[in-house]
Amino acid sequence: MAHRRFSLVALGLLVLAFGLMQSAARAQAPCPADHDKLLSALKANVKASGGPANGGFETNEWAAIVNRDGTVCAVAFSGPTADAQWPGSRLIAAEKANTANGLSLANMALSTANLYAGVQPGGPLFGLQATNPVNEAAAYAGDPKTFGSANDPLIGKPIGGVVVFGGGLALYDGKTIVGALGVSGDSSCADHNVAWRVRAALGLDKVPAGVNPNRKDAIIYDLDPGGKSASGWGHPLCAGHEADIAAELGAGVGGAAPK
Repeated sequence: MAHRRFSLVALGLLVLAFGLMQSAARAQAPCPADHDKLLSALKANVKASGGPANGGFETNEWAAIVNRDGTVCAVAFSGPTADAQWPGSRLIAAEKANTANGLSLANMALSTANLYAGVQPGGPLFGLQATNPVNEAAAYAGDPKTFGSANDPLIGKPIGGVVVFGGGLALYDGKTIVGALGVSGDSSCADHNVAWRVRAALGLDKVPAGVNPNRKDAIIYDLDPGGKSASGWGHPLCAGHEADIAAELGAGVGGAAPK
């Protein structure tokens, strides 16, 4: 009789555990775009893989998407192999996505480019980079042969990290914020341009508001020679023609490419 009661209790616990697992799975926010859609949009918007110029080194890029929970749900690279773009940019892309998602709301977006000026010494966001440490257990796990695939070991894990230069954008479907995109592998200014193009290609650029009245979470090139931002949300110019291309795309405000 005691054995039977034990079996019933054990069965009940298994049923409860299964139910909790199902509830957790249902509660996880959906991914804004799957691997194949991200890969297609990325390749189409990076010059090295056949897309348009973005003003930087024109190298191949990594891209990552997090859902609204901050969980990585898609990772891709534009080149023919994983080492055809900077290997370190895989994690930077994911951390950029985490940053844009974590610091954007349904009614206001902040790109990672908008954070640069505020985190400088004496700025109102100084120390921001240390507030959400990288999840090292996720960052360095898994088989490198699967990096950038639909089975990338980052998938399903929160990556953490805060990046405060261009390349991270929140994603909006016209109703609300659904996650964020991070792009890395070129200059930070070019990364922003690529991310802007990829977000538009995914149809997730319905940004409601931001620190720019008209261009919302666009990069702002308004640092003076001393590094002071007129708006408080500025980002330095990079060495190429990224600012000119950003202006053409509507992805940037102010600035002029070096001659």
